[in-house]
Amino acid sequence: MKLFRLAAAASLAALMSGAIAGTAQADATLDRIKQRGSLIAGVILSGAPFGYVDAKSQEQKGFNIDLATELARGLGVKLETVTVTPPNRVQFLQQGKVDLLIANMSWTEERAEMLDFVPTAFERSGGIALGRRGTPVKDWPDLKGRTVCLSQGANFTKPLAEEIGAKIKGFPSQPDSLLALKGGQCDAAVHTGATLRVMLLDHPEDWKDYEILTPTDLLPSLNVIWVRKGETDARDALDGIMRRLHGSGWIIDAAERNRLAVTPYFLETRDANKGR
Repeated sequence: MKLFRLAAAASLAALMSGAIAGTAQADATLDRIKQRGSLIAGVILSGAPFGYVDAKSQEQKGFNIDLATELARGLGVKLETVTVTPPNRVQFLQQGKVDLLIANMSWTEERAEMLDFVPTAFERSGGIALGRRGTPVKDWPDLKGRTVCLSQGANFTKPLAEEIGAKIKGFPSQPDSLLALKGGQCDAAVHTGATLRVMLLDHPEDWKDYEILTPTDLLPSLNVIWVRKGETDARDALDGIMRRLHGSGWIIDAAERNRLAVTPYFLETRDANKGR
């Protein structure tokens, strides 16, 4: 009987030990963030309002940087950033070079098959077309048969090619695409509306011969934070922080601070998460 009690006690201790270990350990990403004491965020620095390097201070600034800083604060760690580009951002995440991506990546079904994402998006936006003044292009259908420059891997590629019938020319980054537009390699460049509108405001002389050609946004989509597939603890922890940031109004403050238009999505998501 004594031996039975000892064996039972040992089994119970083993079960409790396993249960404690199970609750103490998170997925690999969240564990690594906590052990390292820092969150490594992959960010794109292609221009305001999302991410750029300030010419005077040489500091990284923009909405994405502010958001990454707040996520790190919410996890109780410091922030490190790694600059990524559209062609390498998914590879950097899958290889563990970054813990997450805040990299101008809208949600798409194809991306969701490869990666996990934080359910609460930080923004909703679409693309606009920029081209020379006086061009006959006045709306999206007018781009049929014309050459369009964009960033490689952009989610605008499919509707432009398959639905509108445009000829696609992809470049490693938005600045490369816009340079090609100025060089006459394409009839229009299509990128996120928020970045192009701020660029025209900040650099009117550089872009005086160009204008926004399209009256509506192409493929308005939710911009989400991406993590590696199966990293559900990291995803859930980040989603809790995102809900608090929306509910407290922090997201709207950050958007206004970075000259990002406060859309109905911001207001609806703030109201849905108030009190969290």
